[in-house]
Parts: sequence; C-alpha cells; structure tokens
Amino acid sequence: FTVTSSSTVSAHTVASVIVAVVEGRGLARGEVGMASIDLKNPEVMLSQFADNTTYAKVITKLKILTPLEIIMSNTACDAGNTTKLFSLITEHFKNVTFTTVQRKYFNETKGLEYIEQLCASEFSTIFMEVQSKYYCLAAAAALLKYVEFIQNSVYAPKSLKVRFQGSEKTAMIDSSSAQNLELVINNRDSRNGHTLFGVLNYTKTPGGSRRLRSNILEPLVDAETINMRLDSVHELLQDEELFFGLQAVISKFLDTEQLLSVLVQIPKQDTVKTAESKITNLIYLKHTLELVEPLKAALRSCNTPLLKAYYNSLEDTRFGIILEKITTVINDDTRYTKGCLSMRTQKCYAVKPNINEFLDIARRTYTEIVDDIAGMITQLAEKYNLPMKTSFSSARGFFIQMNVDCSTLPNGQLPSEFTKITKMKNTYSFTSADLIKMNERCQESLREIYHMTYLIVCKLLNEIYEHIHCLYKLSDIVSMLDMLLSFAHACTLSDYVRPEFTDTLAIKQGWHPILEKIAMEKPVSNNTYLTEGNNFVIITGPNMSGKSTYLKQIALCQIMAQIGSYVPAEYCSFRIAEQIFTRIGMDDDIETNASTFMKEMKEITYIIQNANDKSLIIIDELGRGTSAEEGIGICYAACEYLLNLKAFTLFATHFLELCHIDALYPNVENYHFEVQHVRSSAGNKEKIAYTYTLSKGYTEEKNYGLKAAEVSSLPSSVILDAKEITNHIAKQILHRQKSTPEMMKQRAVYHLAMRLVQTARNSRLDPDSLRIYLKGLKKKYEASCPAPGQNDEQ
Repeated sequence: FTVTSSSTVSAHTVASVIVAVVEGRGLARGEVGMASIDLKNPEVMLSQFADNTTYAKVITKLKILTPLEIIMSNTACDAGNTTKLFSLITEHFKNVTFTTVQRKYFNETKGLEYIEQLCASEFSTIFMEVQSKYYCLAAAAALLKYVEFIQNSVYAPKSLKVRFQGSEKTAMIDSSSAQNLELVINNRDSRNGHTLFGVLNYTKTPGGSRRLRSNILEPLVDAETINMRLDSVHELLQDEELFFGLQAVISKFLDTEQLLSVLVQIPKQDTVKTAESKITNLIYLKHTLELVEPLKAALRSCNTPLLKAYYNSLEDTRFGIILEKITTVINDDTRYTKGCLSMRTQKCYAVKPNINEFLDIARRTYTEIVDDIAGMITQLAEKYNLPMKTSFSSARGFFIQMNVDCSTLPNGQLPSEFTKITKMKNTYSFTSADLIKMNERCQESLREIYHMTYLIVCKLLNEIYEHIHCLYKLSDIVSMLDMLLSFAHACTLSDYVRPEFTDTLAIKQGWHPILEKIAMEKPVSNNTYLTEGNNFVIITGPNMSGKSTYLKQIALCQIMAQIGSYVPAEYCSFRIAEQIFTRIGMDDDIETNASTFMKEMKEITYIIQNANDKSLIIIDELGRGTSAEEGIGICYAACEYLLNLKAFTLFATHFLELCHIDALYPNVENYHFEVQHVRSSAGNKEKIAYTYTLSKGYTEEKNYGLKAAEVSSLPSSVILDAKEITNHIAKQILHRQKSTPEMMKQRAVYHLAMRLVQTARNSRLDPDSLRIYLKGLKKKYEASCPAPGQNDEQ
C-alpha cells in the first residue's frame, strides 16, 4: 500500500470509502446516522439528520462518497423484514459490497469511547457536537471496529481527524440532477472529460481533485466563505508570480491524505511488507515536510484573508519539530525518487550511519553483494563477448539484459547456462543459476536491513504521533490551494467573470462551459434575468433550438458561482440556492420498471415535496409521456404550485397553451428561442436556421414538429397528410384567452411595485440618477397601463 505520485491518479480514483449507516426504529424512523472513513485518508466523517420517506439525503450523501463498502445492522437486512432504507440503498448501489454486522456493534457508548480514544486533540470540539447524536455514534462504533478487523491494524491513539457534518452548510443537489447536469460523469461515456469537473479540473494533487469533486457535488451556501474564495482567485489571477510560484510547489506534493492514513495505522503483525511500507512512508513524510518552507515562501506576499490565514497556519512550529526529529535519524539527502531500484537504495540508506552498528554491517554486506552481481555480469559479458548489462525490476530483482540481433548469436541461441529467457523485439532478458542465488542472498540482507530500519522508524514515529495533527492542516491547505489555482487556471483559458451575490439571478451573455470545451469555440451566449417578482420563466421554441442547453447552462453557472469559481458570462449576479433541482430528459428505466411517464412523475413529486423559497428549479419538458390534454393539465398544475414559491424556476415546454398562464400570474415571464427560415437557392424548400438566441414572448413558430419531420426521411405523402390533419384540428381549437384591460393594469402595478422594492434594497445610485431612473419607471408604467377608452381588442 504505497503513496502514488499525483500524475498517476485519475479523476475517478478507485473507491476506498467505507460507510456505516444506521436508522432509528419506531418513532425515530427517518433519523439516520452515518459514519464513513476513507482508507486512503484518516478522517472519520460523522453525520446525522432527519430524512423524509424518500431518503433523498441519504442517497445523495452516499452517491457523493462513492463507497467501496456499506455496513448496516443485521436487523435492517433480515430476509422478509428489510427496512425501506435498506432496499433503497441496495437498489441505488448495485455494485457496492454490502456487509451486515450484528446490531450489538452499533453501540453509541462504545462509539463515544472510540472517538475519545482516537480523535486528535486538535479536533476535540467534536465531543460537544456529537454527544447526543446517538445514531452517528452507533455507526462510528461499528465502522471503526470493522475497519480495524479488515485492515488487521489499529489506529494510533489520538491520531484521527473526526468531524461532524450536518446538512446545513452546503447546497443539496440530488443524485439525478448531478447526473442530468453531468457534474462529474459524462452520460454518454464515463471516461470522457466533458463534465463540469473536467472543465474546472486543473488540479495537480489527488487531494485537490477530490476536494474539487466534493465541492461541485455540494456547493457552499455561505456568501462570506464564497467571496473569500473569490478574492483569493482574483489575487491569483492578478499576481502571476504568486500563481506560478504556488503551482510549482503544490505540484510537488504527493497524496498527503493517503500518506497520513498509512502513518496513523499500527499493524497488528510485523511483516517485511509492513516494514517496507513504513520506511517508504517516512521518506514521503520527510519529502512533504520539506515543502512547507517553499510553500510559505510562495505565500509570503499575498494579501487576501484566506491566503493569509493559510500562511499563518503554516507558521505552526510542529512542522519544524517533526522534521528535526526525522533528520536526527534519517539522512538529509534521502528523498522520494522515481524508479524502483533508486527508491530501494533510498530505503536501504535512509537511516544515518552509527545509529545501529548491526544495520551498518548489514548494509556493507548488501553493497558487496550488489557489487559482486555487477562484477559477475561483466565477467559473463567478456566470457561470451556479448553486450550484457545489469537490469533491475521489483518483480525479478537483478537480471541480465542485452540488445542484439539474433543472427549474431551462435546458431541463434543464447549459451546454455542462461535461463528464464524472454525476448522483446531485439532485447533479451535472462538470468542464470548463479545470479538467482545471488539475488536470494541480496533479498536476505535487504530483509535484515529493512527489519532494523523498521525498528528505528517505529521508535521515531512514536515520538512524532503527538505532533501529527499539523499534517491534517497541511493536507487541507494543499488541497484547497490546489483547487483555487485550478479555478484561476480555468479562468485564464476562457473569459470568465467574477460573480456577485444579491437577491437577483442576472446573467449577461452567459454561455455553457462544457459546450465551449466540446466545440473548442465560444458558443452563442444569452441573458438570464429572474427576480423575486419575476421568478418563473417559461421557455418555448422548436426542437433543437437550444432550450435544454440553456437550462443546463444556468444550473452549471449557479454551481460554479457557489464553489468560488468565476463564471462564463460578461456579468453575473446570483441568489444563493440552497437546493438545485432538475427534471431533464426523456428516458425510461427498465431496471426499476418505470415508464417515461412514471419517471417524470417521480421526479416532479420529489421536487414539489422538497423545494423551498431558496431553490433553483429547472424543468425541461414535463407531461410528455402521456396524452396531450393530461400532459398540459399536469404541467399547468405543477406550474401553479411552483409559482407560489419564491423559488427561481425555469420551465421549458412544447405545450404552447402553457404560455397563457402569464395572463393570470404576474410573476411569469415568457421567453423563446428564435429561429429563421431560409429559402434554399432553388427557392422551393424552406430550411430552418437556428440562431440559439433567447427573446421575450413565446414562440411564433407553428407546427415546428412537422418541419423537423420534413428534414428527417419520412415519406412526403405521410408529411402532407400530417399537415392536413394538423390544420383541421387547429381550426377546431381556435379559441384564445384574451387579456382584459383590468388584468393588464394589475400586471403593470405588480411590476412597478416589484421594481421599487428592488431599487430600495439594492440601489447604489446617487440621488440625481435615482430620480431619473424613477421617472423612467413611471413612464414605463403609464405606457403599459391601457387607456380607459380602449376597447377589448387590447
């Protein structure tokens, strides 16, 4: 189990998180406790929250953790009596290992004991938070017991970071929305980087990319924290020296969290493997601590509060103390290198001479053997007059390699004393009986060296444990800086702008960040404007005119703003969303036996049950899976429900009847995507040209379904027939709603009031400009009020 260098870690690293989940019984059903630990990062995450019957929070949290294994108590999983939570989790996580543990291990007193024993003193405020949170304590007890059992090691006392995470601090994005918006996984091809994560991920360390992923899935909701991040990104963009200086240092860091995780585990049995990995990790630790000074130097001149705070955290004396302790025992020039042989040499000579004389003797023996091997191979090369050289691989140890054309060998064969011959093109690899014996002696002396080094290392580690908590701070700082650098890097590749936070969602000329990456050029940009008074937008337009892309782009921009990134637009202001809901796409799910329509209904039910005034709701098509009349009915009713919330809702539809809802509700705005009709040069056929531009009002296009059908290869007789029938039906339906003057007046009054409230709240105008603005509002109001003499045609 070794620490990998950052370049080899892909974005979708192998799952390594183990989660224990427990639910209250009886009246406490719905109260869920969760505890999770990453085998590569020694941090125990506790959470406890009340969830409704759909268990959306639990599923969302688990999807974010992407667990390797889920532990539940046997009472929840008994055949014939499984709880709803258990069946939901098994349905959502088909590829995850499930383990059932006896209920007695879910013991909250034991959980609290475990935490008291293992939690690093730095994080001891956790006791106050979790003392009465029985379910997460119970989950923690089962989790830690189980992990120590499977890892066959115990955690060193007072060495873990334990934190409690309620569900208040972050915005909630349910798993189907994360999938619809392609936040971290591309829907067509999961290996493809065309996702929001892919657009923003220029991180240099595994910790940074994990940090970015979890931030995208759970954006922040606190404007102050977001603005601190934005200030830092701004500074990194302004100060090139700071940007490149930091990036150079950060990219040298290894996976600090994984390193920590190995350091704090004490194996129950000592084997050569555990010895070797402990020595390696000590070398990695030294490598990491030596980067603290360069990191401070890079941050020295920074001005923003967040970067300053990181600089001050690095002033911690414990980094120096640990490094000093290490350098009394370990050679100064021992460091992390690439290549198995050079790393093996580093481990061999890690401990300074004269600390243990037996170790020094063993090393001399080892050097002699290695020299003998080299000598022997040189002799063989002279004896047979062949260009042999010494090679090394971790699997084979030392072996012989040579590049020759087989025609130059006597009768195309190697001499008979050589065995285990492999050939790649013109390269032969082989060994001999003597060399195998030498290798065994070499391994034997290595084992001795490792064993003695290991004893010294263990003694050293025991002295270090009490100071180890500063490393949690370090890994936190590194991953955060890495993410901020990544945001700054993404900005430089495209014209992103810094978002503001107000009570309005206003985006001037925003575009879709992932589409820009796919198309390699800037897509058509569009405006968006929603306020408390106009919080419901209905979008119409022909197929393929850009509705879905536009809706997704707004959600993606909102998420980018809330994680502290700049946003693809000319100007943007957001209202912080506590939840982001999407209902996109038309697909059915055979696995759970849901037709398109049932799936739509499930998704809209979920939105209606969970949405609040601070939500952003995006609905792309609703009621398509059933007959048109019922579809319109369902759409209308869902709209009326969502209209009464202060949530910001964007609703794309093909049901043009829905557009007339604005006559009844003044907070509804209609927009449409324009298309142009282009006659071909022969003049006999019309083609549709998509402008991808959003305009006010609803679409004037009639029968655009038929036009789309014409482009496809349907026989012309069918299309002519369809046109005739459509015209016939349209004549029968032709009764339109009219706006009465009374309605128009009410609408004008409503809009005026809303503008005034907004001005009072947010205006930064000086008195003269304000007077001009208010006069303009008055004119607008008078113009949109019908004059009393006008008749009903208005």
